[in-house]
Amino acid sequence: MLLTNNISAIIPFYNERKTINEVITRTLPFVAKVFAVNDGSTDKGQYEVPVGPKVSLINLSYNHGKGEALNYGFKLSVKEGFVFTITLDADLQHPPELIPVLLNIGTDDIIIGNRLNDLSKMPLQRKASNSITSFLLSKKTRLNIIDSQCGFRVYRTAILQSILPGFPGFEAESEILINAARHNYKIGFREIPTIYGEEKSKMKSFQAIKGFIKVMFL
Repeated sequence: MLLTNNISAIIPFYNERKTINEVITRTLPFVAKVFAVNDGSTDKGQYEVPVGPKVSLINLSYNHGKGEALNYGFKLSVKEGFVFTITLDADLQHPPELIPVLLNIGTDDIIIGNRLNDLSKMPLQRKASNSITSFLLSKKTRLNIIDSQCGFRVYRTAILQSILPGFPGFEAESEILINAARHNYKIGFREIPTIYGEEKSKMKSFQAIKGFIKVMFL
């Protein structure tokens, strides 16, 4: 049985004022610490973060990108000595109540949520981009990467220092998988539901494609 005092969660957010408090509140029962990384929000969402003994707010002065926001959280989790580090998005696409499912980590080093068993609720553009990137990353890493774009993940904190991304944007989550494969870390997947609401994706298609192409040449 995993003890919550061994577990931290990193929640990067950018203009998620409507949902950030709820995501953190629903995450807290499963972890000892939440690192909420405000990636230069302009909607004053940082004031919705319930800062306290179990919640640390990190304010970045401008919008660096998801990869850079994750890096800040990863380094804090390493510094504070947590055994497992969870990442999840701030827009309620990832149900915090499924954290125990991902924490059933077995012998793997990284567990990633797999949304691709239910594609009916995923926007067509996201289906296409996820399928293509997952296929290409599988070829590059020689691993079966089922859902490469899912940010709902569990990491053994001990491996984080060796897989930290250098790219600042959304492509960083692909870079992490390449870095993990080069270190022969084991990557597993756990089925989670596909949840998309009225939120507008922060991912800009051209920048995302450009970043992914750069990652594939690492």
